[in-house]
Amino acid sequence: MKYVYVLLGCALLVVSGCMKDVVKEQYTFYRPVYATRNEVKANISSSAPVLIQQPGKIVVKDGYVFLNEIDKGIHVIDMTNPVAPVNTAFIAIPGCVDIAINGKYLYADCYTDLVTLDIADPKQVVVKQFLNGVFPHRYYQNFRADTTKVIQTWVKVDTVVEKRFTGTLTHALAKADSRVFMSWSSSSFAQSASAVSASGISIAGSLARFALLNNRMYTVSEDDLKIFNLTQPAAPLYVSSLAIQQGNIETIFPYKQTLFIGSRVGMFVYNASNPDQPQKLSQFTHARSCDPVIADDRYAYVTLSGGSACGGFSNQLDIIDITNLASPSLIKTYNLSSPKGLSKDGNLLLVCDGKSGLKLLDISHPQSVVTVKQVGNFEGTDVIAFQGMAIVTAKDGLYFIDYSQVSDARIIGKLLINQTR
Repeated sequence: MKYVYVLLGCALLVVSGCMKDVVKEQYTFYRPVYATRNEVKANISSSAPVLIQQPGKIVVKDGYVFLNEIDKGIHVIDMTNPVAPVNTAFIAIPGCVDIAINGKYLYADCYTDLVTLDIADPKQVVVKQFLNGVFPHRYYQNFRADTTKVIQTWVKVDTVVEKRFTGTLTHALAKADSRVFMSWSSSSFAQSASAVSASGISIAGSLARFALLNNRMYTVSEDDLKIFNLTQPAAPLYVSSLAIQQGNIETIFPYKQTLFIGSRVGMFVYNASNPDQPQKLSQFTHARSCDPVIADDRYAYVTLSGGSACGGFSNQLDIIDITNLASPSLIKTYNLSSPKGLSKDGNLLLVCDGKSGLKLLDISHPQSVVTVKQVGNFEGTDVIAFQGMAIVTAKDGLYFIDYSQVSDARIIGKLLINQTR
């Protein structure tokens, strides 16, 4: 919310105590535009490619990058020639910020609903099922939404209100700043972590909020873990929701029979051996910060990024010993600039580190991690390591980095905002 104040009349006298000045308060706010659920569902379809405007989460599968366009849908990008990636199609899914891919089926949030799509032909998707209301994750502070409909977009509105105040300018500003007319919408889900399916491997980034494991899909919101049965992949079945104490949940990463859940206050470890009733094993607490996490047999790797909506001031990589899942312990902390998403390939850890681009770290010895290469001057968000290729989302688009020869790692292709190829 932005306020602009214009004083009329005795502007100079305000400082000395003018008590009855006319004040113009200029407000900029956003008005919701509603649609019915049926109207939203009718807009789900494939189309010709559209320009990337606001890149979100990614899944890589069968030579394609499925790149979320926040709240709009999914770009289908052919990466068979990463030197010249091609934006081939767009799947319109209103309100989509999170996806997972299981075989030929794509799962996505559509505002508060879960939609299942057959993407055997990404240029001609088929809607298979809706589960309504399973993601009641959008909230608006100091604003009561019509819950029978969906807020499809917001329209910017400028208005001016004239009033008199009985105090100084400083008093008027302080009072006005405390009046939040309308706040924000919060999207609380992201897409899957890696999963193996009959038709190939789908891999997603570390900022995932959807995870596939044991014929289940696990999703996290601000304060819960939801379970969906995928035994019939075209028709997911909602199983249950488990509350996660302390909340502030951000990501989920599945590894073998374990779910690693990242939050702003730490890492939660859940045993998913009983797929419909995951059990909490432990919690590793850290300073308040953004917190994606990935793991292998021995270690969990957590990046903490401060100075954002997550709060806190930490900018670091934590390496955590998880040989005893019931009692994770910190091995060592490494300072970074502003780390976000990360991925791993053998003894190589790839980290998006703010405006420093992508950093490649040798983690052969967790007690003495070394940066072996830094690539690019872009602001990376998330990364997927795939057969010597790093697919990196950034504020300005999508980057393809060849790291097959680590010392010579370099950008070989990119698809930027407002570019078709």
